[in-house]
Amino acid sequence: MSPELIAVLAVIAVALAFDYTNGFHDAANAIATSISTRALTPRVALAMAAVGNFIGAHFGAEVAKTVGSGLVKLPTGQASLGIVFAGVIGAIVWNLITWYFGLPSSSSHALIGGLVGSTIAASGTVLWTGIGESVIIPMVLSPMVGFLLGYIVMIAVQWIFRKGHPGKLNRGFRWAQTASAAAMSVGHGMQDAAKTIGIVVLALYVGGFQNDPEFIPEWAFWTSAAVLAAGTYAGGWRIIRTLGRKIIDLRPPEGFAAETVASGVLYFNALVLGAPISTTHTITSAIMGVGATKRLSAVRWGVAGNIIGAWVLTFPAAGSIGALMYFLVRPLFS
Repeated sequence: MSPELIAVLAVIAVALAFDYTNGFHDAANAIATSISTRALTPRVALAMAAVGNFIGAHFGAEVAKTVGSGLVKLPTGQASLGIVFAGVIGAIVWNLITWYFGLPSSSSHALIGGLVGSTIAASGTVLWTGIGESVIIPMVLSPMVGFLLGYIVMIAVQWIFRKGHPGKLNRGFRWAQTASAAAMSVGHGMQDAAKTIGIVVLALYVGGFQNDPEFIPEWAFWTSAAVLAAGTYAGGWRIIRTLGRKIIDLRPPEGFAAETVASGVLYFNALVLGAPISTTHTITSAIMGVGATKRLSAVRWGVAGNIIGAWVLTFPAAGSIGALMYFLVRPLFS
């Protein structure tokens, strides 16, 4: 087995490890609201999310291409594989830190930040135009859109069903939440499995095992989807509690509105723009927008502030860890 092949396999292995942490870290994105409103039992919700992630991964090719070839430009060779390896480790470490504290930070931005940080440390080329267009702008806009649409959709739900019986409405929206949570889990797969696929493709390209930086082998879809689904089923209970209970007190109508809005934003960015946005930012901001329809004080802004702080820190923190890891692993990839 050649040193290049060993290095490529090491990068793919650590990318799949990130994929698994992404699954249990972001399991809350698809099903926290359904669990908190008791629309679904925890294990049923996690199983549904895992299946949805698996399906959604096969529709995330554009996002995978953006991550694989639109963020950094690396020459072929083992040294570049070390850069990718270090960046992914940076993302894993930040995922574990935020998971421990129950903060729903973005695994997507952790991965991109880690990769950019290790590339800068190695004096590599960061495609800042691509970062700005595909990462920074969507990172700012998607939570704003999620909040605004969450508010509007919830106002519409309240007006349409204003004469309904509360008990009957709650039962009906619990059923509706099954559909909206399923849609959210598919959108999560489109976005987050695709990012790992992009790293796998980048490793194959810089390792010299394929000539096209945008070609995605079929096994990459299946492997990334399966690992993300397994991680999702393992569940990230700390973050599920934060999203489902600590931001606002959710009822089935609010859960349905938040999931519907967030899944729509995810689908648009994955299928139309190919932008690797954060599922975490999107669902969290949608929940805040839905909660604000009651009154602004219904949103626990202290918890929301901690979450937003984690969002701001994610990119530079993961980037710093990725840079540090590059200097530690560089001798192994020389």
